[in-house]
Amino acid sequence: MPRLLIALSLVAALALTSSAADTKYTLTGDNTKVTFVGKKPDGKHTGGFGKLAGTATVTDGDLAKTKIEVDIDTDSIFADDAKLATHLKNADFFDVKNQPKATFKSTKVEKGEKGYTITGDLTLLGKTKPVTFPATITDKDGKIVVVASFSIDRTQWGMIYGKGKIDDKVELGLNVTLVKR
Repeated sequence: MPRLLIALSLVAALALTSSAADTKYTLTGDNTKVTFVGKKPDGKHTGGFGKLAGTATVTDGDLAKTKIEVDIDTDSIFADDAKLATHLKNADFFDVKNQPKATFKSTKVEKGEKGYTITGDLTLLGKTKPVTFPATITDKDGKIVVVASFSIDRTQWGMIYGKGKIDDKVELGLNVTLVKR
């Protein structure tokens, strides 16, 4: 009987240690903003996505051991022009009827001299491509804040509408605020 109690105590202690090592945060459209800027010769348009769901898991309090998984509701796209937002939802761009979500799953977060580099797989229109981008990640006063700005080539995911009239490069912005509870 004493051995059983010791074994159960050890299992309980290990379970507490492993669960305490990971801190999981919920990503929502309220605490996570994904924005874009699309350019063309005579101007630019801004927009973003209003709905998303995902998690950020930090292991052992080390921000370089963060895992991010997020699903973006492509139908929640908005733009500075309502007509453009409607066009972005059709098959020329996001094809929300057939591709209702875009996803990002990190594969690596590295700390460098000037911040972090996040690498992961971005899936748009059913195609998954690796992306790497610089980010600032801070952990202060009970809040983790992630800010990033980078570009992707939309044509790599099959968005070729307007090629030559609309820039292939789209600037993406990410702003996340996670509160420790």
